[in-house]
Amino acid sequence: MKVQRIRLPDQTQSWLVLDDNHLPVPAIQAYLRYLEGLECSPNTIHNYATHLKQFWEFLRDTQHEWDAITIEHLADFIRWLRRPASQVIALQKQPARRTERTINTILAAVYSFYAYQERLGTVASLQAYRYGARHSGKYKALLHHLQAGKEQKTKLLKLKAPKQSPTVLTATQAQQIVAACHHLRDQLLICLLYETGMRIGQVLGLHHADMRSWDNELQVVPRADNANGARAKAKEPYTVHVSQPLMRLYTDYLIHEYPEDLDSDYVFVNLWSGQIGQPLRYQTVVALLRQLGQVTGLDFHAHLFRHTHATELLRQGWELSYIQKRLGHAHIQTTANTYVHLQDADLKSAYQQYLEQKET
Repeated sequence: MKVQRIRLPDQTQSWLVLDDNHLPVPAIQAYLRYLEGLECSPNTIHNYATHLKQFWEFLRDTQHEWDAITIEHLADFIRWLRRPASQVIALQKQPARRTERTINTILAAVYSFYAYQERLGTVASLQAYRYGARHSGKYKALLHHLQAGKEQKTKLLKLKAPKQSPTVLTATQAQQIVAACHHLRDQLLICLLYETGMRIGQVLGLHHADMRSWDNELQVVPRADNANGARAKAKEPYTVHVSQPLMRLYTDYLIHEYPEDLDSDYVFVNLWSGQIGQPLRYQTVVALLRQLGQVTGLDFHAHLFRHTHATELLRQGWELSYIQKRLGHAHIQTTANTYVHLQDADLKSAYQQYLEQKET
């Protein structure tokens, strides 16, 4: 089985899940079309297609029908995902093939698929959730009373994943990555990711009209029709302030590398390979970052710049509400839980400052 990328007549990107006979799987394709109708991003749809392909491979290996699945079958699916290799029974204990977090992500796609089928009346309920009274600790939220007495819905099958604080780049490492770039375009892309904390989809979707060099700011504008499939994810436009050196780098890029005769709205375009003048795609940036990682010896990805930027702002004393607005989050709790991580060194530094202030 495989996940196949296709391009529709309107030039938008989509995905097919093909079975072993190279034919689309009808149930999966109907669900992916449903996600497209909800205007999910192409990356989200691709992830769901990949996860459902894995589930269909499990069905094939175990000779189960997708519309006759029970909660016991999903438990078997978890064991199948954790096996070191498919079609292999280990005689000795081996490291799991996938982490708990990865398995939970795959299960979430399967849950969503069956919830959709249940609403259509195609399958009966999986009975995959437990309903019980809400457990309330000592802390109670402001609107806690509105939820009091209501049942809480929890998944029966969900692995407990260990909490991991993602690493962040140091300023020196970020400078090494920028220095490894041979072109102004690539330097500008890395600097934007590092200095603004923007998502890669937001950077690739930038238009020249979004760059307000006179005010040292840019606009993140949600667009669903970008030719490269880039999505901003945010529902509403918002402003990100940048430094003068970054805007000068943008100007230098336009003067020295951006073709004068190129009629394009996009800031980042193909200049040396691929279809010249077409907007950069996510896969091209992944290849660029992989190459830069080999040159610098650093292990990083595009989203790590976002983690790094949020953590640096927190270390500099920014309030969470300001960081939330700069990252374009709808909820401040997302900022606190997902992107902001303090290390032991941060706590040590803060305590040292406390001692110094106490002595004075």
